[in-house]
Amino acid sequence: MIKKEMIAMLLAGGQGSRLGVLTTRMAKPAVPFGGRYRIIDFPLSNCINSGIDTVGVLTQYQPLRLNTHIGIGIPWDLDRNIGGVTVLPPFERNVHSEWYTGTANAIYQNIEYMESYNPEYVLILSGDHIYKMDYEVMLDFHKANDAAVTIAAMPVPIEEAKRFGIVITDDEHRITEFEEKPEEPHGNLASMGIYIFTWKVLREALIANADQPNLDFGKHVIPYCHGKKERLFAYEYSSYWKDVGTLYSYWQANMELIDIIPEFNLYEEYWKIFTKCETLPPQFIAKGAFVEGSIIGEGSEIYGKIYNSVIGCDVFIGPNSIIRDSIIMNATRIGADCDLNKAIVAENAKIGKNVKLGIGDETENETDPEIYNHGLVTVAEHSVLPDNISIGKNSVVSGVFEAEDFEGGMLAPGKTLIKAGERR
Repeated sequence: MIKKEMIAMLLAGGQGSRLGVLTTRMAKPAVPFGGRYRIIDFPLSNCINSGIDTVGVLTQYQPLRLNTHIGIGIPWDLDRNIGGVTVLPPFERNVHSEWYTGTANAIYQNIEYMESYNPEYVLILSGDHIYKMDYEVMLDFHKANDAAVTIAAMPVPIEEAKRFGIVITDDEHRITEFEEKPEEPHGNLASMGIYIFTWKVLREALIANADQPNLDFGKHVIPYCHGKKERLFAYEYSSYWKDVGTLYSYWQANMELIDIIPEFNLYEEYWKIFTKCETLPPQFIAKGAFVEGSIIGEGSEIYGKIYNSVIGCDVFIGPNSIIRDSIIMNATRIGADCDLNKAIVAENAKIGKNVKLGIGDETENETDPEIYNHGLVTVAEHSVLPDNISIGKNSVVSGVFEAEDFEGGMLAPGKTLIKAGERR
């Protein structure tokens, strides 16, 4: 019988609605990050760097881009005869077929997959966080404490604590209280959504709670284990960890990569981040072009000026265009004489000549102010913007546009312009 000490289950089915038009056609873990990566590359790379060679990736929402990116796991050395990476979408059974309805429900529906490896421990991960973690060190902590469940946790500002599961621990890091998104938190040590379970404990908890609607780790499984007096411990993590769940936090995380001394370093030799790479020529910076404090992906041609921006692969930026504090994703084409400030331009967009993005005062977005804010302007993938238009801050556009779609050549700050058939 196959036996693995620890396998990983990577939850990658989330829609990521707070990323707005970036996740209209793809799951959040498939969103590009850092010029050449996708968000899911980080937990996958953590697994192989930690010596974990068996990973189940649970997909659901818009999985095509994610499935294509993962393939058979070659970039992460996860193309194994025994183990490796396996994509696990919901599937039809003889009885009780359903979509994944919660984080723990998704794991419960794949009990047979986990049992096939007869693991001693199961690592539960989210596919939408940016960080580097050696899960082997966390496993050593789990073993040393003879724990049933170990929860990775880190301090957060007390005013943000209500957004997280909060753990209260004693002097030995044993969890004495667990509150899922409490209105009045008793502490600020927040669960990161990274768990190690002793397999028999996880299996029992999943089966015992299988009938719970929207079965969830924070709401059901962890409280169940705590109520049974299992040994729950908090593994405190103190390095960089970013939940890129909002458009602004996503933009911030990209900008942090290009700090003079980046808090999150993509270039460490001993902890590489792996990804699926296209065969592209080197970057080309033309005579008269200028690049300062930026990341430029392979195959990109730069004829303009780039300041403090993250430019993806196979991007074209025309002469006299100026890009500041922006994220330009793969295969985008930007014409001459453009001026982009705090723009997020998704993949395969085409921007005409003399286009200005991010102008004017900040005005609250008219449809989704909780998504489109902080002065950002967002352009959805495959969008086409005509020549000689201006788009204000906190705006979002999605679709193939003509000049007449912009009255007076302008979209005012805070506006939403999404063509019929597109989604926010």
